Amino acid sequence: MIYITSFTRLLFIATLLTVCLSCNKKFLDNTDKAKLTDELQWSSEGNADLFLNDIYSALPNYWNQAENLDNFTDDNDAGFYYTSYNWKQGIISPASNDYTIWGGITGSADITNWTSTFTSIRKCNTFITSVKKYADHFSPEWLNKRIDEARFMRAFFYSELWMHVGGLPVITTAADRRTMDSALIYTPRNTFEETVTFITSELDAVAKGGYLTAKYNHGDADAGRATLGATLALKGWVELYAASPAFNAAQPAAGADANKIAGYNNYDAQRWARAAATFKQFIDLYGNGKAYELFPDPAALWYEANEYNSEVVWDRQVVANTMGSSFEQYGGPVWISGAYYTWGNYCPTQELVDQFNMANGKPITDPSSGYDPQHPYVGREKRFYDWIVYDGAPYKMAWMTKGDTIYTRIDKVNPSKNQIDFGTDDVGNTGYYFKKRLNPLVRPGGGAVSGANFVYYRYAEVLLGYAEAQNESAGPDATVYKAINQVRKRAGLPDLPAGLSKQDMQAAIYHERRVELCFENKRFYDIIRLKTANTVMNVDKHAMKISNTVPADNSGVWKYEVVPLNHPHVFTQKMYLNPIPQDVIDRNPKIVQNPGY
Repeated sequence: MIYITSFTRLLFIATLLTVCLSCNKKFLDNTDKAKLTDELQWSSEGNADLFLNDIYSALPNYWNQAENLDNFTDDNDAGFYYTSYNWKQGIISPASNDYTIWGGITGSADITNWTSTFTSIRKCNTFITSVKKYADHFSPEWLNKRIDEARFMRAFFYSELWMHVGGLPVITTAADRRTMDSALIYTPRNTFEETVTFITSELDAVAKGGYLTAKYNHGDADAGRATLGATLALKGWVELYAASPAFNAAQPAAGADANKIAGYNNYDAQRWARAAATFKQFIDLYGNGKAYELFPDPAALWYEANEYNSEVVWDRQVVANTMGSSFEQYGGPVWISGAYYTWGNYCPTQELVDQFNMANGKPITDPSSGYDPQHPYVGREKRFYDWIVYDGAPYKMAWMTKGDTIYTRIDKVNPSKNQIDFGTDDVGNTGYYFKKRLNPLVRPGGGAVSGANFVYYRYAEVLLGYAEAQNESAGPDATVYKAINQVRKRAGLPDLPAGLSKQDMQAAIYHERRVELCFENKRFYDIIRLKTANTVMNVDKHAMKISNTVPADNSGVWKYEVVPLNHPHVFTQKMYLNPIPQDVIDRNPKIVQNPGY
C-alpha cells in the first residue's frame, strides 16, 4: 500500500493542472490571462498553494537521470555512451546547449540546467511578490509559512546551480514584461561572495523566523515541504562548500578571476567557523534525537516504508507510477537469476572499494588489519556488505522469488553473464555493482514504478559537515570526535583513536565522507571543493580481475588482480567550474564567462 500525503496529492494535482492547461488551447485562448493570474490565482490559499506546489514539482528528481553525478568521479565507471565519458576526457564546451546525457558534449552544468533553474527562481519571486500583494486573501499563519517555503526553495535552486558555475545573477524581483526595463532583463552575474551571502542570508532569515516546522514525519499532511531542519542543513552545506580550498583562497581553483565569480580571491578562516556554527545550531536545536538522529539501519534508510525517518532532512517526494522513480533500471547487477534487468550504470571502482575498512575498523592498508588480497571480501565492515555487490555476493531483493549469487569472475567452466569482459555492453567493467538506495520492492525494468523519495540531505551529513568545519576552525576537539564517532558507531566501527592531529582528523573525516556518502551525488562536490579533482581525475581507475590459474577446469586457485580500466581521464583547471552556456551570454551580454572558457 502506498501512502500519499495531502501535500503529495496537491503536488500531483498541480502537475496535472499545468499539463491540462498547456494542452487546452481553446481554454487559454478564451481566458483573460491577467485576470486568471491576479484575481483567481491569488484569490485563496488553495489556489495559491497550487502555484507553490508547481514550484515544488520542479525540484530535481535525480532518481530519473541515468547520468548520476557519481559518474563524473573516481568512484564510478559508467558506460562510454554517456556525457560523463566525454567529461572525463576533458571534453567540455560552453557552446553545448544539450542538457541531456546521451553521448553529448558536456555543457553548462552536467545535470543542473541554467534555464530551468532560473525559471524556478522567477516562479519563487512571482509567488513571494504576489502573496504579499494580495495578503488580505490569506491568514497570517499561512502567509508567513508559505513565503518562507518559497524563500527556502529559491535558495535551494540557487545553491544547486551555484555549486557548478559560481557567482550567479541574484534576482529577487518578479518578472513582469509590462514594466521590466533593460536593467532587469540584462542582469549581470553577482560575485561568488555576493551569491553565497544572498543564499545564506535568506536561509538565516527563514531559520530565525521560525514559521516552518522543524521536521515532518511519515504520514504528515505537509510532508515534503520545506522545514527548519532543511533550512539549517542547506545553509551549513553552502557555507562549508564556500569555505573549502577551491574557493576560500587568494586564487580560486578554476584560475585567475578578476570578476570574483569563481571564488573569494582571499582566504578567511572565519568561513570555516561560520559553517561549524550553523551545523552546531542544527545539532543543538534538532539533533541528538530531538527531531533528527541517525537511523539504526543504513541499508534500509532509503526504503519507501522508511520515508521521513529520523535521519532524512530534505528530500523530494516520489509517488510510484504517477511521479515515480526509475532508478532501479539504471543500477545494480545487470543479470539477475539469468535474466537481463538493469543497465549496469553504477559500477564502483576498485579505488572506492578499497576505502571500506575491515570490520575491526582498520584500513586494508594496515598490515595488522587482517586483510588478505586473495580473499578481499572477507571480514570487511558492514557498509561494504550493505552497499557493494562483489564477486560471490548473495543477492536477494524483496521482489525476487529466490536469491541469486552474483559472479563477476572470468570463469570458462561455469561462465556468468555478469563476468567482466572490459567491453562496451551493459555488464560492468570494474567487477562490482552497487545496491545502495535500490528499492527492494521494485523489479528493475518496469519504468518509473518506485515510490521511494530522493534524499538530498540527511543527518549523517550534518554530523560530518560539523566535524570537518570545526576541525578546520578549532582543531580536533571533543565535539569533532563525538560527531564523527556517531557515524562510525552506526556502521559498527570503533571510535577513532584519541590524540589525532588536525591533519590526521581531516583525513579521517574525508575518508568517512567518501564511504558513508558514496553514490549519493556527494563525491563530485567533494573532489571539486577540496581541490583534489586535478589529482584523482587525471589518473586511470582500476577493476578487480578474478581468474583461475588453471582456467580449463578450475583446478587451480582463484587469483585476484587489480588491473587498470584503460579509460581516459583528463581534468583541467577550468573544469573546477562548468562554463556558462554560450546561448545565455548571447542573450545577455552582461553575463561574463568563467575562467578558462
